[in-house]
Amino acid sequence: MLAAPREAGTPEAEAARELVAAHLTALGYTVERQPVRWSPATLWAFPLLGAGLGWLSLVLLPLLGMPGLPPWAALGAWMIGALSLATVVAGVGAGWAQLPFVGAPREDANLIATRSPRVHRWIVAHLDSKAQAHSMAGRLVAVWVVVVAALGLTALCLARLRGPVPLWSSGAGAGLAVAAGFLAGRGRLSGRSRGALDNGSGLLAALVAAEVTQDPNTGILITAAEEFGLVGARAFARERPSLLIDAQVINLDTIDDAGTLYIVSHDSQGGSVAVELADRLGPLGLALRRRRLPLGIFVDSHPLARGGAAAITIGRLNWRTLGVLHTARDVPEGRSFETAERIGQIIAA
Repeated sequence: MLAAPREAGTPEAEAARELVAAHLTALGYTVERQPVRWSPATLWAFPLLGAGLGWLSLVLLPLLGMPGLPPWAALGAWMIGALSLATVVAGVGAGWAQLPFVGAPREDANLIATRSPRVHRWIVAHLDSKAQAHSMAGRLVAVWVVVVAALGLTALCLARLRGPVPLWSSGAGAGLAVAAGFLAGRGRLSGRSRGALDNGSGLLAALVAAEVTQDPNTGILITAAEEFGLVGARAFARERPSLLIDAQVINLDTIDDAGTLYIVSHDSQGGSVAVELADRLGPLGLALRRRRLPLGIFVDSHPLARGGAAAITIGRLNWRTLGVLHTARDVPEGRSFETAERIGQIIAA
């Protein structure tokens, strides 16, 4: 599985998917392939947001400082510009706004593996990997800087209602916004990653659970194109809603052998599952924390929870882990995957 990168929509990802499908079939599962199709333009949403924020800050500079202009001009320009930018970014991220320079749409498939018609628990892991110009840690920093820059520009425009803003203040706001644009721009695809932790570790845990479980009502969902905006999970929730009603979802994503074990939930339904799982995972003796999804992180359990399931994500990581994800350094050499294997066994039990 980890011999080559698995960027969604590539021959390497297809080969990995068929390897997993053959393994699940050999275990006695009926495996269905659910095709998905999407545009790689979705990954340009965040870089476009950063670039647009930087340009908007430069447009606002004269409006913030020139005394002869109406005091509401900066706030009006900011509101119109921010709304327009948000509309474009949302369209690109959702896939209905196309960009001519990103290439043709791609195709991949979810694997839906079952042993009975009625599934009450789905064990989920995404198959694909990706590499960007910055790591997951870099992306989180970029998200925080973008948020701070947007809040700063809003504060400056509100301050302009009382009078011209000093040049040093407006310049600092513009400089922060330009820096945010640069950092966000590094979110584009760059290089290749074998994805040992993200998400080879989650795949291992899911496959261990598939091998060990004796429950015929436990299904295995291997999602496609998670790294392109949760494409596979969204398609499953949209096209197979009946399979999520009254079901539990345990999503496995990035399980390192170091760091805090996180159980992430999205609503009260998932919170109940998180409490139960925390008790089951307690014997591992690891630092464990239940929490909601942090800003800047996207996981497959979120659209599945919105589809009606009691959904959570399990992951184990620290800041060093985040510095490796989405880079060529995410390799299997030197890793034991012991935690992932033990979690898969506990979930199966």
